[in-house]
Amino acid sequence: RPTEKPLRVPLQDVYKIGGIGTVPVGRVETGILKPGMIVTFAPANLSTEVKSVEMHHVSLPEAVPGDNVGFNVKNLSVKDIRRGMVAGDSKNVPPQETESFDAQVIILNHPGTIHAGYAPVLDCHTAHIACKFSELLSKVDRRTGQATEDS
Repeated sequence: RPTEKPLRVPLQDVYKIGGIGTVPVGRVETGILKPGMIVTFAPANLSTEVKSVEMHHVSLPEAVPGDNVGFNVKNLSVKDIRRGMVAGDSKNVPPQETESFDAQVIILNHPGTIHAGYAPVLDCHTAHIACKFSELLSKVDRRTGQATEDS
């Protein structure tokens, strides 16, 4: 897994732990998470310092891709951040909200046709959010990986 890419930690949960404070939990997808870093949470665009990083109740000097970690953050409440948000390094390509993106989407058991304007709920990492297809670029056969139709 890529440690040299910008840090991305999709949040699975956020806890308030007595005597410690706010602890977001998630799996590091890319980059490295370390105590002392300033992280930004998207799409809220909130930044704060990471006080500590733990995995299975053991304090870590750093967390790498694949690690499921909890990290204590300064001055944020559990009301400020939530599941589905993404944490990243404020100083290295921080994550940000976007209006649109290209995606390869796998459709499971869908009756009827899928077309521009279709509005499904998308699951992406830990986010579960409504979106709208503005255009279909192509359809791909999952068995072969080949485009069967180009729009």
